[in-house]
Parts: sequence; C-alpha cells; structure tokens
Amino acid sequence: AVIYRDADVIALNKPPGLAVQGGSGTLRHVDGLAEALRFGLDEKPRLVHRLDRDTSGVMVFALTPAAQRHLGLQFEKRQVKKAYIARLWGRLEPKEGRVDLPLIVDWPNRPRQMVDPVNGRPAITDWKVLKIDAVTTRVRLMPLTGRSHQLRVHLLALGHPILGDTFYGDAEAADRLQLHAETLAFRHPEGGAPVRFESP
Repeated sequence: AVIYRDADVIALNKPPGLAVQGGSGTLRHVDGLAEALRFGLDEKPRLVHRLDRDTSGVMVFALTPAAQRHLGLQFEKRQVKKAYIARLWGRLEPKEGRVDLPLIVDWPNRPRQMVDPVNGRPAITDWKVLKIDAVTTRVRLMPLTGRSHQLRVHLLALGHPILGDTFYGDAEAADRLQLHAETLAFRHPEGGAPVRFESP
C-alpha cells in the first residue's frame, strides 16, 4: 500500500514475503517489489535501500536519478533514522541497550551473515524493550548501520532470535518473521525538509 507519493519519492508499506528485487538468471521472478512498481508509474522506481523478503513495513523508492543520489548519500552517511518492531524468543534484559558487533558474510552458508570481530564491518543496533510476556519480548530496534541481516544476527548474538526467522532462529515459532519496519525518517531530496513515514 502507498503511504506517500510525490514527484521525487514513493513510500510504501511492504508486505511480508515479497522480495524487493526479483531474482537473476534462471531463478528470475517477477514478484519483486521494484518490478511491480514499474506498472502505473511514469518514472521507473529506483532502489535506495532494501528490506529482507520476509520483513514488512516502511520502504522508500526514489522516482528520479537526482532523488536516488540524494537519498543514497543519506543512507551511506547514516543520516536516515530507522526503527523496527520485533518479537523475540525469551525475556530480553536490561530494558534497553546497544549491540556493537561487526558482521561479515558467512561464505559457505551465504546469504547468512555472522559476527566477526576481526574482519567484520561495523554494525550497531540500539534496542528498547516494549513488552515482556512469559516467553517472548517485544522490542523497538534502531539500527545505526545497515548491514545485511543486521538485526537478525545481532539479536541471535544476544541469545534472543527473532520469532519465525528461517535463517537464524526457529522458523516454527511464528507463522512469519516477526520483524516490521515501523518508521523511516530522512531529508526530502527536493528542498531538504525532514520527512517521516510510519507503518504501525
């Protein structure tokens, strides 16, 4: 569903199970979000960030080359503010904290990622507990970096995998990955005004 659209950007609420881009070669499929957006738009949507296929929530595409460059720089310089909601296995304590663990691709098992203090790229995630019940914790996650599978690997490293995670947790613990991109805030590429999009 479209959250916002103007001449420069389109913000969407991405459903779970939909890849951002189609595959390649013989595995190519046409159900990628970027491909689907091409229909009905004057401008080809341009990718500036990604969400994993099984993650739902706010995602933005640029609609012009200039907007793509502007937004791409904001992501690169870590000026974009992102927040996610997740349900985790177990009771996460304390109520808030930070994970600072470098990540690298686990080559024999790609696309899995892993913690590597020596060769990994910096990856930082802040968290805040929202609710704890008997066996799960609901948290808000604020990644300061944007590494592939960062939130999933960081929470696994804490001993609290995200429910429904087929890569790093127990896929049977939920009917889907319990990870949702709640908010995305950045400077609009036309004029620089701050904008914030939300998918509760």
